[in-house]
Amino acid sequence: MKNKSYIGISFIVLVFGIIFVPKIIDRLSSGTTDTNRLHKPATKDENPVKVIGKAPKFSLTNQFGETFTQDDMKGKVYVLEFFFTTCPTICPIMNQNMKKVEQNFMSSDDFGIISITINPGYDTAEVLKDHAKHLGVRHKNWFFLTGNQDYIHDLSNKGFNLYAAQNDKIEDGNFEHSGFFALIDKNGNIRSRQDQQGNKIVYYEGLEETGVTALIQDIKVLLKEAQ
Repeated sequence: MKNKSYIGISFIVLVFGIIFVPKIIDRLSSGTTDTNRLHKPATKDENPVKVIGKAPKFSLTNQFGETFTQDDMKGKVYVLEFFFTTCPTICPIMNQNMKKVEQNFMSSDDFGIISITINPGYDTAEVLKDHAKHLGVRHKNWFFLTGNQDYIHDLSNKGFNLYAAQNDKIEDGNFEHSGFFALIDKNGNIRSRQDQQGNKIVYYEGLEETGVTALIQDIKVLLKEAQ
């Protein structure tokens, strides 16, 4: 009985070799076999920084009193935030974290930062220029923008979906806003990474070291992209 079992197994192996081995060799020779299938998913996107959508257009005034639009950042990767100079709470933290971002890209002409005030009634171009000096801004592409308050709040809330509002019940500042940074690529697209579940994060946490570290990493990725 044992001999018959061995004979049966040998016959099956022989048939497998005759039918399937030539096909496997043929696929390997033609390059149709996915030899990397076990190392990474076939559908994996090589660029981890996803396109979220087109950044909204805008026209404001910079710290030098000049009209400034999204076209002035065309061909550049830039970070955008909403803030105000007299903010006593989260803005100082955001300022210091944005300085860390600036320091990482001082030598890059293709990088920039946009800081838009949500309190333009106080933050005139002259005030923003003094604020930039106070912060020690060194990068030539870091612009501070002001304009009409309703226009800016609409740009923040409806354009970028980044919360900003006037709140007279707040004793210090009378304004409130989110602490997030937006990342825009060379073609004017909002970009961001995904979380571990595959959900788009959309914006980067400007108050946390982990968010700033992720932002710096993704800026480097976008700067290497072709336009």
